[in-house]
Amino acid sequence: MTALTIAFLLSFFAGAASAVGGLLSFFMKKENFSALAIGLGFSAGVMLYVSFMEILPHAKTTLSGLYGPSTGAWGCVGLFFVGMMLAFGVDRCLPPLHVKEETLKQTAKLKQTGLFTALALTLHNFPEGLATFFSALDNLTLGISIALAVAIHNIPEGMAVALPVYHSTGSRKKAFWASAASGMAEPVGAAVGYFILDYFLHEAILGVLFAAVAGIMVYLALDELLPTAHDYGHGHQVISGVLSGMALMAVVLLIF
Repeated sequence: MTALTIAFLLSFFAGAASAVGGLLSFFMKKENFSALAIGLGFSAGVMLYVSFMEILPHAKTTLSGLYGPSTGAWGCVGLFFVGMMLAFGVDRCLPPLHVKEETLKQTAKLKQTGLFTALALTLHNFPEGLATFFSALDNLTLGISIALAVAIHNIPEGMAVALPVYHSTGSRKKAFWASAASGMAEPVGAAVGYFILDYFLHEAILGVLFAAVAGIMVYLALDELLPTAHDYGHGHQVISGVLSGMALMAVVLLIF
């Protein structure tokens, strides 16, 4: 196979791992709200940890290397909050939930949370696909390492999409395809990078995208996932899920 084919396959492999997280929804009972609360907390923990400990530092390093430590750091912080404001704007544009019955209202909110999560992770996966593809073209060993690391942390991210979709619709099929679709942003990013951006893609673009995406994911975790988790959980269920998600991502990032 050519280097180009291998680079595309690696980006596809990394994205397809999100579907593995979707498959985990097959083993959860729809009526198990404690598991839902823990799962949503787990998803929030994953997104918070990976945003603050991987995506944002990567963006800062990239921008600081291009524009100097001070400018790069301030730019990274500014773009992080731009991402949060973009997420807030999208959230405000979503139609309000005019449902009187509380159970139906919770279901509608859960479905909206799942779709918003899928959108945020799709945006997150797009630049990851670019990074995996171009890294593999430049250095195959580095590309394989990045693809493996991305695939590992895409599994819990796939769960973050699948859980609310499954519990709001009762459809394992919809949950699986929602998680799989968010992961397919990786090979799409690779294709766009090759066919459109290759001639003028600058490292700064990846830094900008990662910083803004970190803000989007933090907003989603704090404003969507955690409040929804508390609607279904009690006691320390939610925080136990958050800590579990953070611990898993910490181990994954240390190993890979």
